[in-house]
Amino acid sequence: MKPVSPKTLIECSSAEHVYGGIPIPKPLRVTTFSPAEWESFTQEWLTSLKDSYASVERHSGSGDQGIDVAGFIEDSRWESGWDNYQCKHYDHPLNPSDVWVEIGKIVYYSYKQEYPPPHKYYFIASRDIGTKLGKLLKTPEKLKEEAKINWEKYCQKQITATTSIHLEGDLLDWFEAFDFSIFSTKSVVDLIDGHSKTPYHAVRFGGGLPPRPVPISPPQELETEESHYIQQIFNAYSDNMGIHVNDVSGLSSSLRRDFLRQRERFYHAESLRNFARDTVPEGTFENLQNEIFHGVIDVCDCSHGDGLARMKATVAQAANISPTSNPLKSVVGVQDRQGICHQLANENRLIWVPMEEET
Repeated sequence: MKPVSPKTLIECSSAEHVYGGIPIPKPLRVTTFSPAEWESFTQEWLTSLKDSYASVERHSGSGDQGIDVAGFIEDSRWESGWDNYQCKHYDHPLNPSDVWVEIGKIVYYSYKQEYPPPHKYYFIASRDIGTKLGKLLKTPEKLKEEAKINWEKYCQKQITATTSIHLEGDLLDWFEAFDFSIFSTKSVVDLIDGHSKTPYHAVRFGGGLPPRPVPISPPQELETEESHYIQQIFNAYSDNMGIHVNDVSGLSSSLRRDFLRQRERFYHAESLRNFARDTVPEGTFENLQNEIFHGVIDVCDCSHGDGLARMKATVAQAANISPTSNPLKSVVGVQDRQGICHQLANENRLIWVPMEEET
């Protein structure tokens, strides 16, 4: 007998694989989601279409009337047009028998004027759709014909548990007039590609954050959004110098250099805020600000010789803080942490010259 050597595994191994194992391909990973996670993933993906919708709303649980995730084209919601994303997380590619009742619901509840028919209706399946359903979706008239044939078996008693819905009379007229070309699908590959452009992707799939752009430099002229933290800096300088100063012309050369450094730090933090907005879930940057705040507030509240000493001690303390669990920790630099102090000062969460010291 000869020993077997799994060359493929050996050739692809690396230090990262030893630590975390061979990465699971994203299309395979989504098959491990729960149905609720699949709906959440779809809702997250829809944020990549923010130019298409004024709002996105998820409907969960029984009584959803055939709507999982709705994208509203305008703020007026239903009446201005909407698209439906019907999420299916099954252990097989989607078959026609999996969708007849969903088609029945959208026909029936729009007939009952619970909502107008959607402009588009997408089946979002974690294992994509099967060949037979794919062909039907490309031929709306055939899809309508098959839905009519299968109504009694899949829709009549399954649309609602309280009554049987017979396809006859006005409902049949509504069915015949219904536009079956609205039904379509989105592939898992397309969903993952769109999701990769959202702030949720790195947290859900891992793989690290994208490269961070070079931080913006402070403009020569002071911006309106800087006004409060800048005034706080001038208060600190005034407290140190013993005279009132309100612009750089009254500063020594060393304080002018210090002023430039403080603005650079603020803009580093603002660049990080913008980066976070596009790459991590909402609230992540605010959590980082809170972590910095709690790491420096005791230093800030200590007794200091003057406001400048308080500011410098606080900013120096921020430089020593290492975020431990925040998703942004791999891209946060010293200047970001220092600049967050000025963001906090901009919001009056940190004060360089307390009121009692001013008086």
